[in-house]
Amino acid sequence: MNTMEYKGYIAKIEYDPDMKLFCGTVINATPNTFYGSSVEELEKEFVCTMEEYFKFCREKGIEPKKPYAGKFNLRITPELQRGRLVLQA
Repeated sequence: MNTMEYKGYIAKIEYDPDMKLFCGTVINATPNTFYGSSVEELEKEFVCTMEEYFKFCREKGIEPKKPYAGKFNLRITPELQRGRLVLQA
């Protein structure tokens, strides 16, 4: 998957052959879609889209949704991590 990142927000990049444009969709926060005919234009539109979202949030007095990492952290014992755990019945 091709992606772009801006201030921790990640956009998935695809190409729309019907529109003959690149399409970006923010995937780790409020969904926003933007388009560009070149990589440079797409990058610019991504920044503009996110900055407009931040501006909207400021005007409404709300916090922008924070980007999420999509990671799941799990703590395990050192023995399990080393593969030395002995299961007992």
